Amino acid sequence: MTAATAPLLAVSNIEVVYDHVILVLKGVSLEVPAGGIVALLGANGAGKTTTLKAISCLLGAERGAVTKGSIRLAGEVVDRLSPNEVVRRGCIQVMEGRHCFAHLTVEENLLTGAYTRRDGWGAIQADLERVYAYFPRLRERRSSLAGYTSGGEQQMCAIGRALMARPRMILLDEPSMGLAPQLVEEIFEITTRLNREAGVTLLLAEQNASIALRHASYGYILENGRVVLEGPVSGLRDNEDVKEFYLGLSSSGRRSFRDTKSYKRRKRWL
Repeated sequence: MTAATAPLLAVSNIEVVYDHVILVLKGVSLEVPAGGIVALLGANGAGKTTTLKAISCLLGAERGAVTKGSIRLAGEVVDRLSPNEVVRRGCIQVMEGRHCFAHLTVEENLLTGAYTRRDGWGAIQADLERVYAYFPRLRERRSSLAGYTSGGEQQMCAIGRALMARPRMILLDEPSMGLAPQLVEEIFEITTRLNREAGVTLLLAEQNASIALRHASYGYILENGRVVLEGPVSGLRDNEDVKEFYLGLSSSGRRSFRDTKSYKRRKRWL
């Protein structure tokens, strides 16, 4: 593979173990092309968050470690770096649950995203204005304490804070969690604009397969720490198992949980 066609992120057959005994990821491999949007789908507990934390080197805080395989960002092995070194190389994670600094204002939260930068206050101010252009609501709430803003505003603040690091790639962990459907649509539309206009590569970990498959170009499905299905989103949307078990649809129409609760016995990929 040439440098021109190599993926920006390449995760190769990684295993992740917590507390030296709990095997969570079992040979996970995935690729994210530069400038692309890739969805990482799966139910709660499938291993999506662990995969993102392995990429951003945040496992150590939870007594976890990558014990096999490799993670390469722009061709460089990064799975043994510190989290701030991964950020300096252009990859930053927006955590599940947003994790804004509640006692700081919205603007102060945004400025914390620029802590690794060394290009001067003028450049940081210019990027702050760019964040406000993408998220006008944050400009209105710039002086408000983040802890007193809504869940949607906190999610916008978390994404804006990531943008302040001038990343090449953002790892978004459950951006729809706890938000009203209208806000979810708005946030996904803005992130798609960021990808299209600013060239930011996105890896989305989502339980909401329906919206993720509308905005991504390629997807991976995790089950019990393994990638069980992957492909272009058009193929995943048309896959009968994906439609039934992740989109709530089947050839006979929408299904209830009562109808599909035996899915583990019937999934053709297991």
